[in-house]
Amino acid sequence: MKAIIYIIERDFKRFFRYRWWLVGLISMNLADLFIMALVYTKMVRSEILASYFRFFSPGITITALFAAAFMIGREVNWEVRRDYASYLLSLPIKRWELAFGRVLSGGLRGMVYMAPLLLTTFVFLGSPTIFQLFIILSALFLIAIGTSSLSISIAASITSFEKFVTARGVVYYLLFFCSTVFYPINLMEQLKEQGVLPPFMVDLARNNPLSCGADLIRSFLLNSPEFTPYLIINLVAYAFIFVVLGALTYVKMLQRTR
Repeated sequence: MKAIIYIIERDFKRFFRYRWWLVGLISMNLADLFIMALVYTKMVRSEILASYFRFFSPGITITALFAAAFMIGREVNWEVRRDYASYLLSLPIKRWELAFGRVLSGGLRGMVYMAPLLLTTFVFLGSPTIFQLFIILSALFLIAIGTSSLSISIAASITSFEKFVTARGVVYYLLFFCSTVFYPINLMEQLKEQGVLPPFMVDLARNNPLSCGADLIRSFLLNSPEFTPYLIINLVAYAFIFVVLGALTYVKMLQRTR
């Protein structure tokens, strides 16, 4: 564990090296909530969505968590392009310790970045019980480590920065906009029945881990949608699959370095 803790500490130091940039990003996320969501709340009046501000508050928390946890991939891709792995292999640290250290550090950095937005959500939507808070934080941690692992698996497989940015953009658009982060699933189902949305987009939104995370928070704070065990099962599967994939990809990347 000492080696893994060392890797986490190292990545956190690199993360907070750009603290004013992080403050700017958090301010931008809060601006999205307080400007865009409030404006939409005044514009949208329907039985499906009474207050867009209250609906979107958990969503902005999830998007911030995803974006911050995904940042570890940019650093890993830089290491691949600069052959930095040669230096990492010279350290008295095993390869699997390096892999799981990077996965955990990416996830924990996402949790730290997301904390102010989660607190803002609690201020405006109400505080959960201790048990509900434990479930929420556990779900967010699963999303964070699954996302950091997804980012690592992409970054370690691509040597070109331009291709990595393109892949990151595709993942962002698929997981952000085919989810219930911005729109309720009931509205998306109505649009599917009207032929506006293809069925696969609605199915992706329903099973999207970002949707499960946002809906889990809403189920406790807004009592809608109803909490179901599937939300947790989905996030456990997401984290497990991509942690294994990310760790194996990272170790394979280290093995290519001679």
